[in-house]
Amino acid sequence: MKYYTGKYDRAFKEIMLNEKNKDILKFLLESILEIKINNIQIKRQERNVGNINVKGKTVDALLETDIGKVQIEVNTSNEYYVHPRNMAYISDIYSHNTLVGEIYTEDIMHIQINLSYGIKDNKAYRVYYVQDEEGKKFIENLKIYEYNMDFYKKIWDNKKEELIRRNKALVMLNLEKEDLQILSKKDKAVEKYMKELDRLNEDPEFREYMSYEEDQRKILNSRLKKAEEDGIEKGIKEGINEGIKEGTEKERLQIVQNMLKKGLNINLISEYTGLSIKEIESLKLM
Repeated sequence: MKYYTGKYDRAFKEIMLNEKNKDILKFLLESILEIKINNIQIKRQERNVGNINVKGKTVDALLETDIGKVQIEVNTSNEYYVHPRNMAYISDIYSHNTLVGEIYTEDIMHIQINLSYGIKDNKAYRVYYVQDEEGKKFIENLKIYEYNMDFYKKIWDNKKEELIRRNKALVMLNLEKEDLQILSKKDKAVEKYMKELDRLNEDPEFREYMSYEEDQRKILNSRLKKAEEDGIEKGIKEGINEGIKEGTEKERLQIVQNMLKKGLNINLISEYTGLSIKEIESLKLM
């Protein structure tokens, strides 16, 4: 039976955003940011929910801490849209904070952490700033961290003991059960994370949700392959590809609306998205 690790954003959120697991979240954040964190508040993940004219966004994790606001994204693939989308997320959080109060200030730090898989990079992680070619920062209170999660899996596979010891909070996220059992013997936080992951994998509701999500992704992948074989327009290929990551009905409807705006044939849209002609026609009126 498949074992869902912290590589899956749903599993990651179920564990890390559980109030009783704040100690595991603190363990992870302190490992990543290399700084002591005393207080963590887990905030709602939905953004722009009060504005009907702005498309809603759901981040993987949004936290308020004593070191500033921290947003976390689990990126299971290195698709072309990941960086622009995640930049939109942190920019939205930054702008909302700037609009509060009577003065513009850089007092509150804004940090985005990307736990990314499939990136072609030899470095363990990179830190990005808003700055010029000489390194002079335009603002001081925005940082974007991108962690190469395949790198941390590799140091485990290659038994790099010292690197594993220093980075066990990141290493644990992509380990299967047997490997987690080995790592958990050396750290109480890893042991608790493993127990929480075991509990989650034994939960029928969680497994049912994951099975449905994987089924939807396979359907979309199959349609993408068929579209490529048939030489269908680039717009359909890109639209279906976006849907693979998000996997929600809301996102798929938005993709269809974008296809309609590009003037793509309704019959083709129906064939490769699974929506009926009637459903697509109704979207044209929205």
